[in-house]
Amino acid sequence: MATMLAERPAHVPPELVVDANIYALPGGETDPQMAWKALDIPGNPGFVWTPHNGGHWIITSADLLWEIFPDLERVSARDIQIPPGDGSFKLIPNESDEPEHHHYRKIVLPFVSPKAVRGLMGDVRSLSAELIKGFLARGECEFMTEFARHVPMRIFLSLVNLPADDRAWLVDIVDNVIRPASDAVRNENTAKMSGYLEKWIEKRRAEPGDDLLSAIIHGKVGDRPMNEIEVRGQCMDVMFGGLDTVASMMGFVMRFLATNPGHYQQLVDNPAKITLAVEEMFRRYGVANPGRRVVRDVVRQGYTMQAGDMLVLATCMHGLDETRWENPLVVDFDRRRSTHCTFGNGVHNCPGAGLARSEITIMLEEWIKHIPQFGLDPDQQVITATGAVNGVIKLPLVWPG
Repeated sequence: MATMLAERPAHVPPELVVDANIYALPGGETDPQMAWKALDIPGNPGFVWTPHNGGHWIITSADLLWEIFPDLERVSARDIQIPPGDGSFKLIPNESDEPEHHHYRKIVLPFVSPKAVRGLMGDVRSLSAELIKGFLARGECEFMTEFARHVPMRIFLSLVNLPADDRAWLVDIVDNVIRPASDAVRNENTAKMSGYLEKWIEKRRAEPGDDLLSAIIHGKVGDRPMNEIEVRGQCMDVMFGGLDTVASMMGFVMRFLATNPGHYQQLVDNPAKITLAVEEMFRRYGVANPGRRVVRDVVRQGYTMQAGDMLVLATCMHGLDETRWENPLVVDFDRRRSTHCTFGNGVHNCPGAGLARSEITIMLEEWIKHIPQFGLDPDQQVITATGAVNGVIKLPLVWPG
């Protein structure tokens, strides 16, 4: 989307300025992660600055990403949107700091605990197999609309006990908030989501259930009930998290395997390798790009991100940093296991990481069982995009009949 360019502040040196609209990075329509990596210009101290979207920093180095994510002293998560919103609502717990963050997060955790995730896996497996069997005989599918935007969304909608029939409409809204064509589009779709949730909040307030939405609505921050802004903000946050990020990661995983048949054959020959393979592809294809507000100067190599500045934590930069990983662009299922930053770090690490890992692992187990060979449709185009979440918009796949 076209954005107004901010004037370069005095503390931002010209050599650190990049022309980077994170919602439309050059090359993002074909390779979002490498579009981010292109911003890692020679000689930068671990961050660069762009005048787009109000002007903000972008962290480029793995060690600084790892350092900043859990830093509760120098950065605040009270603003994670780029550009910042008007403050009328906050996407919590993502858009909150301690000590409130702890209480918000505690409401969500029981629904994505290892025990809760294990209880969902039977549904994930049966749904995955059902979807694959539905298009198997055709020898082709558009993976995002026929698989990726079904499994995690249906599981998520069961957690919040919302109608499965609302899935397609909700997914479209989320896409227009996370990867908007303009600020107006983002604001319009945010309002739509808010209006949709309002009626369900009223219903669950009157008739609570044992679902996640009810838990949020009747949740407490310490000894006090959640207020209206908190309730709506947390409901919005779980909707955005549950309806997009896992589907996007599924898309990147399947595009890689479709274009690297040797890697896919490794999984067909040895399904026990899937767990390690998933972790390696998570490393290589980070999707989340949350914002932060600097609240205490961050100084590095003589350069300063000043208090008040906004910055973006592009998680894929961690997995692509050659000072952190040997041959980082290479996907190696035998790579020695090491911690990546795809799910964040510290108190703001993604609470749904375990669910995401399990859903994608089961997806691959069912896929290799039914489709031992596949690739990209040569007659159609893969479409990807950058934004608050790197996404796969279209992924046409084909396989032998």
